[in-house]
This record gives sequence, C-alpha cells and structure tokens, in this order.
Amino acid sequence: MPADLHHPLRLPCGVELPNRLLKSAMTEGLADLADQATVRHATLYRRWSEGGTGTLITGNVMIDRRFLERPGNVVIEDKRGFDRLRRWARAGTKSGNHLWMQISHPGRQCARVSSRRPMAPSAIQLKLLGHFARPVAMREADIQDALDRFARTAALAREAGFTGVQLHAAHGYLISEFLSARLNRRKDDWGGPLASRARFLLEAVARTRQAVGNDFPLAVKLNSADFQKGGFSFDESIQVAQWLEERGVDLVEISGGNYEQPTMFDMAGRREDADWPRRASTRQREAFFLDYAARLRREVRLPLAVTGGFRSRRVMREALDSHALDVIGLARPLVTEPDLSGRLLRGASAAAIRYEDRLHIGRGPFGPNSPLLFFKALNALGPLAWYYRQIIHLAENRMPHYRLGVLSALVRHQVTERRLARRRRR
Repeated sequence: MPADLHHPLRLPCGVELPNRLLKSAMTEGLADLADQATVRHATLYRRWSEGGTGTLITGNVMIDRRFLERPGNVVIEDKRGFDRLRRWARAGTKSGNHLWMQISHPGRQCARVSSRRPMAPSAIQLKLLGHFARPVAMREADIQDALDRFARTAALAREAGFTGVQLHAAHGYLISEFLSARLNRRKDDWGGPLASRARFLLEAVARTRQAVGNDFPLAVKLNSADFQKGGFSFDESIQVAQWLEERGVDLVEISGGNYEQPTMFDMAGRREDADWPRRASTRQREAFFLDYAARLRREVRLPLAVTGGFRSRRVMREALDSHALDVIGLARPLVTEPDLSGRLLRGASAAAIRYEDRLHIGRGPFGPNSPLLFFKALNALGPLAWYYRQIIHLAENRMPHYRLGVLSALVRHQVTERRLARRRRR
C-alpha cells in the first residue's frame, strides 16, 4: 500500500517516526555569547513541535567553538549549558514528535568573523567575496580530535533528551570536503580514492553509533553531488550511501551543492556538472533532488528523505507513491507557516505559500540571473537573510514579518552578525 503523509515509518534501529514530514535543518543563529542554547531555541522548536511535523532537525550544532558556521551557532563540547539543552529538547518534543540534533563542523566554510584560521582536509581557500580565510590542512591529531568530538556531541545530545542525531556530510562543510576530490588533495589514508575520502564520514558514523547505541536514530545528510567539476559525483554518492547502509545508518537525507554552487537553495546559475540535467519532470514535481532519489533507491533500501522544493500536498503524495523516498523534507515553508505540516496532514491546506518568489533585490540585469557577480550575490544572500529574520520572529514568539523588505533584511542580518561576532570575541 502506498505511504501517505500521516503514515508512521519504522527506522532500522526500531524507532518509529510518527509521520512522513521532516523539518530539515536551518541554521538559527540564536545562541548566546557563550555559544549556548537560549530560551529562543525552546520557543522556536515548541512552535514547530505544535505545528505537526513528525521529525524536527536542528540547525548546525558545532562540535568545536573555535570553528563556527556563523555567529550564534550552538556549540557542544561538554556539559556547559546542559540544562538549556534539556529545555530545548523538552520544548521540541512537546507534541510527541522527534527532535534530532544536526551535528556539524564547518571546515573551510568558517567565515572570517568567526575564525581567521579555519581547518579543512586541504589548504584550499573558499574565495567568496573575501569572507573566508585560507584554511590550515588538518594533521592526523586534528582529524582524530574532530572524530571524537562528533561522537561526544552526539552522546550529550541523547543524554539531554534529543531523540536522534544527524551528521552533516553535505553542503561543503568538513565531512563533505573530505568526500570531494576537488577539496581533498591529501596524499595519506584520508585522501585519494573514494574509499579513503569517505573514511572520515564512515569513522564518524562508527564512533557516533558506539556513543549513542544501536537503538537511537543516526542519520546522515549527504550530497547527491557537488555540481562542480572534479567534485563529489552522483556515482560516488551512491557508493557512499551503500556503505552507510552497511554500517546501519537509519536515514539518509539527500541534498546537494555547497557555498560555491548553492543548489540546496535553488540559487545556482550555470551548473558545471554534466550529470545534472534539470529535467522538466523534476521541475514539475517541484523536488530538486527527486530524480536522484529515484536512482539511488534502486541501489539502497535504507530510508531516504528528500528536501528541496516541495510545496504542494499533491506532489508530496506523488513522491511517496513513487517509492523514490520515504520522508518529505520541508525547510523554508515551515518558517513562514510553522503550522503547515498539521494543515497538510489534516487536508486543510493544499500547498505552502511561495514567499520566496517575491524575494529579489533587483529585476532584469540586476536580478538573480544577473551577469554581474555583485547583484547575483545580493540576490543569493538576500532571501537567506529574509528567512533568518523570520526565524528570529518565530523564536521571539511573534508572527513572521511577511512585509519585510529583502534588502532591509540583508542589512539587518549583516549588522547583527558582525555585532555578535565582535561581542563574542571580547
């Protein structure tokens, strides 16, 4: 019988998800100056819990306070701020749903405002508007330390009351960098052939599983591809997914891209990877990575989630009916409509409202397809900032500010981020 949105899903570890809707990770930027969770995290996730989504995944939780994805990340290295984590977990599971912690290390995608000496598999700088410093290539001791930190953070997440963890191996962060032949130029056992480049991820999975036990959901967010020449390819992604299945991972969430090719936000312009034909059927079905999931499903049987582009209940049900995936991932729609999942499950709503269609700073030669890098960047960063501001509104128990201008949101976001970074360094 085809699965419907309201049907539960039993994971390989034996845990059951209450329905097929998942809130994918979105960076929140709500931590205090000590990098600890705040009451705003509890307020935000309580609202999402009450909204009906079966599984909520947090934004990037960092394993090392030296390296942040952005100012305002929560960092978990030990039990400092543990009561706050417990409050977050209680609020985020209020309605009987799951709350999984996404655990991450930014690698070279650590902005200068957070660190001027980031670490990465190789010393390859992310050259994007001067925001990122040249990384230091990790030594063996650095690699072992990072692996231990992934496991330690996962164990603390379980102890605090989170009901699962997700290792972030996508979007150009540290684990994704190890997987990419373009970014991993190492000549030791951590680089070279795919088996060596995947070693960091597989070791992180093994140590995390040992830390949390076999009865606890362990998920991985994995790129279908980087969409860059010489980067992580789809064939490699299939092989890595097979290895993850062999190691008992409970769910793989499919995504793609990185800061240079931000396919996860559907903002990339010309894609360099010939293995990415954006088929009309994919556009019609809304889901950016659904075709990849269908191909991956022929090779693996572990539960798959796809996030990106889903807006209508009809398309979500068609995707489940196709058996290409098991879980529908939603992100931005739950920022502007935090109760959307409940309405979709009840049949009270047919689709999410596409606010992102309105979020362009310019038109014509100054719009999102501008040949001018400056305007292309503004139109990429502006919508991100707009959604960041909406998350703050939700976390402060207010309604989303739908009339907020995208340029105003971008300015406010930049000012807030820099102020927070300066105060954190004091």
